[in-house]
Amino acid sequence: MNTFNKGIEKVVVALGWDPSPIGEPDIDLDIIAATYSADAPHGEPAYLVHFDSRSPDGTITLNRDSRTGQGFGDDEVLTLELSRVSERYSRVVVGVVIQQAHGRKVFGEVENTLVEVREGYTKLARNDFAGVEDATAAAVAEFVRDAHGEWRFQHVLRGFDTDPETFTRVMGN
Repeated sequence: MNTFNKGIEKVVVALGWDPSPIGEPDIDLDIIAATYSADAPHGEPAYLVHFDSRSPDGTITLNRDSRTGQGFGDDEVLTLELSRVSERYSRVVVGVVIQQAHGRKVFGEVENTLVEVREGYTKLARNDFAGVEDATAAAVAEFVRDAHGEWRFQHVLRGFDTDPETFTRVMGN
């Protein structure tokens, strides 16, 4: 790259929420990353990264997965090593979905939700889902490769009222 403006090289997307009250079913939120090819940046994702998976080349990994929101600090952590992502890919969308195993839940019913996008010690975005409180899933961050091949961050918050599987197909639209 022949530019003085370095793009984003490595980011962490961290998600947290409070556990359900005692006696209530667990609430499970999941971070999902969808990677899109340069020739179809708004089509079907080339691949997904979510619980129990990682990108084929190891550049996007879910480092921590919680099914309950219990514990201290971040409940789920996704690391994106964008500087290592193949040039075949030009866009990565990160979303959060609420698993619906125990009946329909929306973000407004989950206590103390918080998602942060961080590059090193710099917070690029911080959101509590208040703008999408009636949604069951939301796109929360977008990374796009620019004309110089550098990755740029775009803050998004788009809510969806859909099941987790359908969300993975529409989150990048």
